[in-house]
Amino acid sequence: MRRVIIIGAGAAGMMAAYAAAQSGADVTLLEQNEKTGKKIYITGKGRCNLTNACATEELFDHVVRNGKFLYSAFYTFSNEMVMQFFEEAGCPLKTERGERVFPVSDHASDVIRALGKKLKALSVTIRLHSCVKDLLIEREEKGIKVSGVILGNNERLQADAVIIATGGLSYPSTGSTGDGYEFAKKCGHKVTELMPSLVPLLTAGDTAARLQGLSLKNVRAKMLFAGKKKEAFQGFGEMLFTQNGISGPLVLSASTVYEPQNNGCSFMIDLKPALTADQLDKRLIRDISENSNKQFKNILGGLLPAKMIPVIISMSGIPADKPANEITKEERLRLGALIKAFTLSVTGIGDFREAVITRGGVMTKEVDPSTMQSKLCKGLYFAGEVLDLDAVTGGFNLQIAWSTGYLAGFFAGTGNE
Repeated sequence: MRRVIIIGAGAAGMMAAYAAAQSGADVTLLEQNEKTGKKIYITGKGRCNLTNACATEELFDHVVRNGKFLYSAFYTFSNEMVMQFFEEAGCPLKTERGERVFPVSDHASDVIRALGKKLKALSVTIRLHSCVKDLLIEREEKGIKVSGVILGNNERLQADAVIIATGGLSYPSTGSTGDGYEFAKKCGHKVTELMPSLVPLLTAGDTAARLQGLSLKNVRAKMLFAGKKKEAFQGFGEMLFTQNGISGPLVLSASTVYEPQNNGCSFMIDLKPALTADQLDKRLIRDISENSNKQFKNILGGLLPAKMIPVIISMSGIPADKPANEITKEERLRLGALIKAFTLSVTGIGDFREAVITRGGVMTKEVDPSTMQSKLCKGLYFAGEVLDLDAVTGGFNLQIAWSTGYLAGFFAGTGNE
């Protein structure tokens, strides 16, 4: 019987353990934390958006980097298969707006429980509080191979295959220390630049602070870099203003394309995407006409959230106490343009403590996409966030974890190449 060791009991590691054990291997799952799936517990604000119910071929459209690498993984263990897996494990699911899939209970713990149930049925050995210090590497005529791991207490565990599923650097409180990158480097792998991703954006000035706590729903936004005509990102959804910037699903997805080396980055929000510029202007004409004797500051209540009105007034350049019937056409058109393109200057991104995932990782060119096995070290496999793979919000990053974990586990467990 083949012996497989998996480092990291997160989403990718637990799914890899399931696939390896199902293929007949003797599986040991090592986790340095006090429980499995610690990061899963906090995903989706504790609800766990575990995948997306879009057509399988549409998954690739939501992967930001190295999507083609995932062809075998996504089709071997698709989003439909993921949903079936959890349903059969006693975790009923529901699909919400944007095809996001959640447990019916809205409890991430049910996802962990379902995985634990599957692993227990296959007699997977789970060792908690087990920190891996190093890999056991042997040299062969044609290169190197991994033969096990060394734990923090210097205990040596032998294996025919080792799967690195240690995650990235995001949410370090969950145990994401970057160890997997160091293990990969020891075996000759390159690790691309690591950055926080799916993370809040920092903005210039005090606009965000003035709007702190305000949530906007059903807005359209785009992000532009100075000197480039084509927008780097465009999307529709929800966002939130914070003390020093912006956050929320729409913003987190935009952060995946942010490049710190670009000078000048603008985040433009269409506050009324259901209206064309002409329709909005007609609406403003009507509101002004119906409230001609009121001051400017008192005619925007039906159009904008109360907290946003003072900011819009300030940015419009129209005096707050100006009578509505004295607002000029030029001022009205300027106000409409501001509502259709409320612009913030982006100065940076949050750090790894706020990031949902890590951008960058083990270079995919050095990993076989059909098996997840290292091309440089026999018997070494990778799964999940440790790889240079990332996607936008909506359950796509967990789908990457499930799919790559399943593929790595199956081939590590069977020994087929």
